[in-house]
Amino acid sequence: MAVAEAQLYAKVSNKHRSRSTSALLEPLLAKGFPAHIAQKALVATGQKTVEDAAKWLHSHCNDPSLDDPIPQEYALYLCPTGHLHSRLQDFWKESKRQCGKNRAHEVFPHVTLCDFFTCEDQKVELLYDILKRVGDSFSQSFPPSISLTLHASPSYLGFFIDDRQANVLKEFAVAFSSEASALADCHVKPSLKQFHLTLAHRFYPHHQKTLEQLAKCINPGEPCQWVAALYSRDMRFVHYQRLRALFQYKPQNIDELMINAGDLIYVDPTQQCDVSEGWVIGISHRTGCRGFLPENYTEKAHESDTWVKHREYLFETASRSFTKTEKEPNVKLNGEGHNPSMSRSVTNVLSLQNTSLRRGVLVMRHGETVDQVFGKSWLQQCLTADGKYYRADLNFPSSLPRRKDGMKQFECDPPLSCCGIFQSRLIGEALLDQEVTVSSAYSSPALRCMQTAQHVLRGLKLNQRVKIRVEPGLFEWTKWEASRAIPNFMTVAELVEASYDIDTSYRGNFPLSSLVPSESYEDYVSRSSAVIKQIITACPSKGKGVILIVGHGSSLAPLTRALTGLPNRDSRDLAQMVRKIPSLGMCFCEELKEENKWQMVNPPVKTLTHGANAAFNWRNTIMED
Repeated sequence: MAVAEAQLYAKVSNKHRSRSTSALLEPLLAKGFPAHIAQKALVATGQKTVEDAAKWLHSHCNDPSLDDPIPQEYALYLCPTGHLHSRLQDFWKESKRQCGKNRAHEVFPHVTLCDFFTCEDQKVELLYDILKRVGDSFSQSFPPSISLTLHASPSYLGFFIDDRQANVLKEFAVAFSSEASALADCHVKPSLKQFHLTLAHRFYPHHQKTLEQLAKCINPGEPCQWVAALYSRDMRFVHYQRLRALFQYKPQNIDELMINAGDLIYVDPTQQCDVSEGWVIGISHRTGCRGFLPENYTEKAHESDTWVKHREYLFETASRSFTKTEKEPNVKLNGEGHNPSMSRSVTNVLSLQNTSLRRGVLVMRHGETVDQVFGKSWLQQCLTADGKYYRADLNFPSSLPRRKDGMKQFECDPPLSCCGIFQSRLIGEALLDQEVTVSSAYSSPALRCMQTAQHVLRGLKLNQRVKIRVEPGLFEWTKWEASRAIPNFMTVAELVEASYDIDTSYRGNFPLSSLVPSESYEDYVSRSSAVIKQIITACPSKGKGVILIVGHGSSLAPLTRALTGLPNRDSRDLAQMVRKIPSLGMCFCEELKEENKWQMVNPPVKTLTHGANAAFNWRNTIMED
């Protein structure tokens, strides 16, 4: 048991548990559930219905922590509703699309009244009563409208609340905390600092201007009703990352975790060091069970996705008389509910930016290679006694290209598997469907990267028009080369003979002779920064085509961060990050010409996810007794 968790047990183990006689609790007690476990289920589901609590208990039947006495943590937030909330949500989505995720995206729009505090499960109903009683006492003095003033700094963007109105909110928060501390035996601290509604936090400074432009599209005077809402979270997982399952996964081994699409998973970053590549160890929010799961079956979730909403108090204000009319219907933006006036405002901002967009850079990792599937000794599996290549498995390529140094060189410069070729072609076809126009293509000299670029261009139907430029400077960090030497790559002449569409007139910015074994991380980052800048300089700035760069897992961060002006990652962070980049993982940067900068945005196509397919021996599997 972790030290912090042991302290939590010690803190609550001596607390007295009283039996509530609430209408929700009695049916669960009648089913034979112990009182403390029934209370736990009710709290975990927001004390809404008996059915919800019973379903939670069924899902958590194998939860090893079901009998633990650790309480939930609670927070009181003031949240906007109505048109203002819709506009804030639009800002959330558009800011994430244009500038990437920042700290504010972890939680919905809110003003903090009381930060997180603990409350025993059997006393949570007292919090509900206190919220209603204090809300009623402030209903007449609550401001008819709340004045919001936009405030911006290099790391924060949000609305500050007028001091007079903020004082009323602070009095409400103090009243709630005082009663909760006295009646529910909770240590509640009201928020007494500057009341604010955060729009963006901990973002990169070069995104400030874009975020401010989007924020100015929000009219803070929009009709709005405010609610004081009580939320809870599991205090054991405060510092964990949260993932959402994209697909169902059925365990193949006893130590693996069963997940359904949509499940939320808690992941402790400190426990991932010794986990096999492509896997994480996590705890299911739905079942409480722990185990290994494939990381590419998940995506990052927001912190508040695992929170539970308990009760809210709606403050009646003058804005309440506003209702939506048929003249202002809801419309869709990017598949989400959206308000037309916000849509027009955001469109105006986007149109200003689109006029300055000139070029895009798509950086991708190569496709699946034979050594990824069959191991480093894959070549030995494919050679006859007289040294000739044969296809030992359908995922091996049907043939290997000729190279003057002999086939042994493929061990350090492996080709794509047949699935890798299919992946690359599929990505190219997806780019074609999205009408992406590639104007230039660059590749690392590694055969796997050359083949990926070739088949992506074939999927785009551009392989006859866009020739591949072999750039040695795009090769991966040489310290990671297992042979401790630079591989003998195929020459341009050998690639042309093997029917690869190579730009024979191109001369790389970094000659092969400049690559040194076991280079330092600083040298690798410097090389990556120099090569991306030279590629951008060499490509015409007048056109709107996309520059395709095919490299390695280690290529994505150094190339794109250098282009967008972001600081370099630590070498240890890079190693952890590369483990998470799948075959054909990609990043996309677009140029803002007027601002003389590049920004990273969503790639034009989704990545490709698929499961493993192990080798099958019918004799050993079907015939053995």
